[in-house]
Amino acid sequence: MGVLGAIAKHFDTIIGPGTMLVYPLYASMRAIETPSSLDDQQWLTYWVLYSFIALFELSCWQVLAWVPFWAYIKLLFCMWLVFFNGAAYIYGNIVRKYVKIGNHMMVNSNYPESQRKVLEMMSLDARNSIEQYIGRYGPDAFERVIKAAEKEARKH
Repeated sequence: MGVLGAIAKHFDTIIGPGTMLVYPLYASMRAIETPSSLDDQQWLTYWVLYSFIALFELSCWQVLAWVPFWAYIKLLFCMWLVFFNGAAYIYGNIVRKYVKIGNHMMVNSNYPESQRKVLEMMSLDARNSIEQYIGRYGPDAFERVIKAAEKEARKH
């Protein structure tokens, strides 16, 4: 078995830690520093799913030892979670449908109090859209939208 054979045989051991731990750790630290919660959602969901995988492995290791390609299945699944926003997909299409957590989630404390109150009243989808709007046009633009909505509400 040459060098390529050894690499192929131990591919999951070579690439796994970087794919499943190092890059997600780096991306999570970067996400903490951004004002948007969209990347936070991706990486928090990734770590929750990765924790479930680790618990599953610890609980079922005797059975998994007999699954011939388990390490590669796990590696491919984690690569999908990391590089193809699979974690955000699972959160948006599975977790949010079955786990209701309400709208009273914490809003980033970087926003002024008036904006934070408005964001707390919104659904998660609306909040994500507003955070994208703030990221693109700045917090002053959002403040003008709030004032225009208040002015319009007073008319009616």
